[in-house]
Amino acid sequence: MICRFRFNAQSSNRTCRRIEVLQLDELDAALRLLVRLSQKESFPQEIADLSNHNLVNKSSRLMSLNPRLIDGILCVGGRLEHAAVSNNRKHPYILDHRHPLAQLVMVHYHRKLFHAGQQLLISAVRERFWLTNARNLARKTIHECVPCFRVKPKIQEKLMADLPPDRVTPCVSFQKVGVDYCGPFQIAYPQRRSRPVKCFVAIYICLVTKAVHLELVADLTTQAFLASLKRFSARRGKPTLIMCDNAKNFVGARREVHELQRLFNSQQFQEAVIHGVENDNIEFRFIPARSPNFGGLWESAVKAFKTLFKRTIGTRTLIYDEMQTVLVQIEAILNSRPLTPISNDPTDYEALTPGHFLIQRPLTAIPEPNLEHLPENRLSAWQRIQHYTQQLWKKWSHMYLSNLQNRTRWTRRRENLSVGTMVVLKEDNLPPLRWRLGRITEIHQGSDGNIRVVTVRTPDGSYQRAISKVCVLPIRDNNTLL
Repeated sequence: MICRFRFNAQSSNRTCRRIEVLQLDELDAALRLLVRLSQKESFPQEIADLSNHNLVNKSSRLMSLNPRLIDGILCVGGRLEHAAVSNNRKHPYILDHRHPLAQLVMVHYHRKLFHAGQQLLISAVRERFWLTNARNLARKTIHECVPCFRVKPKIQEKLMADLPPDRVTPCVSFQKVGVDYCGPFQIAYPQRRSRPVKCFVAIYICLVTKAVHLELVADLTTQAFLASLKRFSARRGKPTLIMCDNAKNFVGARREVHELQRLFNSQQFQEAVIHGVENDNIEFRFIPARSPNFGGLWESAVKAFKTLFKRTIGTRTLIYDEMQTVLVQIEAILNSRPLTPISNDPTDYEALTPGHFLIQRPLTAIPEPNLEHLPENRLSAWQRIQHYTQQLWKKWSHMYLSNLQNRTRWTRRRENLSVGTMVVLKEDNLPPLRWRLGRITEIHQGSDGNIRVVTVRTPDGSYQRAISKVCVLPIRDNNTLL
């Protein structure tokens, strides 16, 4: 349009002015003008050498292309002079991949070919243009294309966080636990003619010793979870911390416990009872929604349980008593897994397992003094038991904790997300093109300064998600969606 305006402005005769739709020769002339301007900015020395000596310098990066000037435009000389192809294919225009015109050309062909891949894109561009370092430019163009990114989004990653104090501080087994559900499974009741019913398994895992406790749960209601929690507390002792995901039954359980606590606190005449209950409060701590990597400890326990159960039972339907028996046996197997590699010492016959921390300890055990400095022959029978337990914790501290040092995944530090960034929220049950667009409105910084949880505002509302469920759109300005 600028060339048309210039032509009409310079025309002395109004009858020569062009007012019709842009013609092919005008478009081609405009393109050639843009190419000349681009080459003057990118290859001034090569153009000067060809104009004076008809040969570029040996140190030029275009030397292998045998460039030549055709109508003032730098073109590829090449070796296809006698090929039965068009002149544009024989002598394509040379463009520097760092110049904006080259980037616009690559984007144009990428969209023209319906977001073609790297090989097809380069082949189509070379029909008329020869871009230096074309492969990297094609790769960058595809990477920064929003429609292509939405078809195959890239999940955000962050350096693996340090282990929380709840996992590296010695404490009584099952004092701090994580819980998760798995299932459904089919069970039948004896002396009934009804069809098999669904059931679930609640897996409680100690955050410190990895000891596992399995409970059969009838359904996914809050009352069923509270009942399993009561059975767990009666057999293993009341925990002080329960970590779980944001499932509705777990959230409901926390609400129920808070309601009971508020009810008890309102009964002022039962001060003695309240004083005793205050020390037994259970803290519920929830990981971000749809973020299983925050609960890898109990997720791995679920996987181990499913592996043993499916390989043994398969698709058979068990009676209630049989199901309970299988669960207890699997629990014993899981609690016999080594926490540390088996030693090469021939006098060491066993490895440290979660089962070592579950024996010789009553549920109401009180802290005992450190007996490691006393010789074993001076200890009483009860002190020898406590000495054995303390030796287990010493082995746990020296061997098991050392194995937790390595970061098996997410080993590199990456740039933190910022407020206002446009993202796509990953949905497990939807194709990528139907994932919701949103903007980060709040960031939640961890103790190490890394941001692993963000709040995203979408047309449907605001959601708190881990960065493992967030895909940052490849746009230069996050305030506008290209």
